[in-house]
Amino acid sequence: MNAATQNAGETLPFPYTGEPALREPVTEALRRVLDPEVALSIVDLGLVYGVDIQDGLAHVRVTMTSAGCPLSDLIFDAIETELGQVLPSGHAVEIELCWDPPWTPDRMSSLARHRLGW
Repeated sequence: MNAATQNAGETLPFPYTGEPALREPVTEALRRVLDPEVALSIVDLGLVYGVDIQDGLAHVRVTMTSAGCPLSDLIFDAIETELGQVLPSGHAVEIELCWDPPWTPDRMSSLARHRLGW
């Protein structure tokens, strides 16, 4: 499997570890986070590299399409806001910006490719 993980016979758009009951709400919360430049979700763009939820901490690994992305702070704020709405009270959100592996258009969902004309 590439960027997805298999869980209960279902393909996930990114690796997830943590409480199974939080998997879907967290995934949907991240789908509501849009890249402002293209108005597509960070999940569909393939910017989410993984989520690990343990001991009251949600660790989210993300990348940007380029190192000079001027809107990364807006995206990070939106991730914290959206996850704050679905995580149990008291959970913290930690965002790690990753560059390895580098993002490529191959990480995009078929929806994102279609909307961007790829």
